[in-house]
Amino acid sequence: MTAYAYIVECADGTLYSGWTNDLEKRIAAHNAGQGAKYTRSRRPVTLRYYEEFEDKSEALRRECALKKMSRAKKQALIEKGK
Repeated sequence: MTAYAYIVECADGTLYSGWTNDLEKRIAAHNAGQGAKYTRSRRPVTLRYYEEFEDKSEALRRECALKKMSRAKKQALIEKGK
């Protein structure tokens, strides 16, 4: 099963990191107000960065690492990924 770790930018400019096994569906859920509690009041969100993994456990580990990163490091990842 393919899994993804991702970073979205919220309408207020903040960054949110998560993981999913269906990236398109997850971004749609965030924008429909059915995603994470954090993003519900900060819609719409825009996908800025993602990484693909072979399984859920790898994606979860990367999500944890992304959440611990500073905003500057997340921005650098986003810029590098463009």
